[in-house]
Amino acid sequence: MNNSGDMDYNQMFRERTKNFSILVIKSLSSLPYSDDVSVIRKQIIRSSTSVTANYRTVSRTRSEKERFAKLCIVVEEIDETQLWLEIIEELKYLSSDTMILLKSECEELVKVMTRYKFKLSQP
Repeated sequence: MNNSGDMDYNQMFRERTKNFSILVIKSLSSLPYSDDVSVIRKQIIRSSTSVTANYRTVSRTRSEKERFAKLCIVVEEIDETQLWLEIIEELKYLSSDTMILLKSECEELVKVMTRYKFKLSQP
């Protein structure tokens, strides 16, 4: 892929990860306060926004090693976000429609970021 293609890809996924974080925040903001909801909301918002923040830095890294390290963080954080979504679903905190939307986008991001990490790990 040429540099222009890399930039288009990176820009698309910077936006996509940001939009996913916003969707997570908006989806959980209407839940009433309780200790358990507060902990879960804080954790999933932290992990989903960490995906966004760390992915943004992937295209600004100074070396392939640094890029790979940042992408490893992205994969860990999106995986954690996926775990929190599973917990939220089992606790039935959000509607089925909202859960389908969140889980679908999260799964897509997991697949894409995992493939990208694998690609960077190849010689």
